[in-house]
Amino acid sequence: MSDTSSNAAPLPPLPPLTAQAEHLISLGVHELAGIPADELRAFAQGAEGGAGGSGAGESGDRSSGDRASGHGNALLAVHPDRVPASALAPLLRRDDKPGFVVVDMPDVDDFTPDAVPLPDAPLYVVTGVDRGDHMANWSPEEALPALTKEDRTPLLLTEGIHWVLQQPAALERNRCFMTIGSRLRKANGTLDARTPAIWISNGTGRDGRERRNAPKVGWCWWGNRHTWLGFASATGRGRA
Repeated sequence: MSDTSSNAAPLPPLPPLTAQAEHLISLGVHELAGIPADELRAFAQGAEGGAGGSGAGESGDRSSGDRASGHGNALLAVHPDRVPASALAPLLRRDDKPGFVVVDMPDVDDFTPDAVPLPDAPLYVVTGVDRGDHMANWSPEEALPALTKEDRTPLLLTEGIHWVLQQPAALERNRCFMTIGSRLRKANGTLDARTPAIWISNGTGRDGRERRNAPKVGWCWWGNRHTWLGFASATGRGRA
């Protein structure tokens, strides 16, 4: 596949992990997760100061050595077992409109990590997050081996939502992204052909006109291409 990236302006750095923790607390995510606010703050402070730790190696995930030091490349995430996508999506905001999950994805929380090891902890840090604009107009089937070859790991749906919560600029018209680290495995062991994505509603069809410009959690087929969807990925995951 060819590189289809555009001349998009670079995204601003992510806020420090301590600021991200405060934002999650202001949204009530700690309550949804059953994590005391002080525990969330302490984790973020420890992650920012833990330059001597092992980073993403703790999860068994690949890493390029990024440090969770709060210098713009680290994302604070709550384990999806604690707060699922269906609970996080309504916290998204764009033009004062809340995020939502498409009506034909009632099983959104059944899309779980697939071949993506996570730290065994309620909180963890994702490093080196990228929207994958250069893979726009690729199919998930084409993008996954390319990400693997680049030594990157695809984001989970919950991680993608966490990213947009902390950095709303990550979601732009014509520059949105898929989160193919989350897949739905059927009872017979095969993978569902749908793959999760986060984009901006046009307010058409079952979305409803009132949801135009709202953040939208939906899905696309494994073998289909979309010019406006990249593939969000990271270099690793780890605990403080």
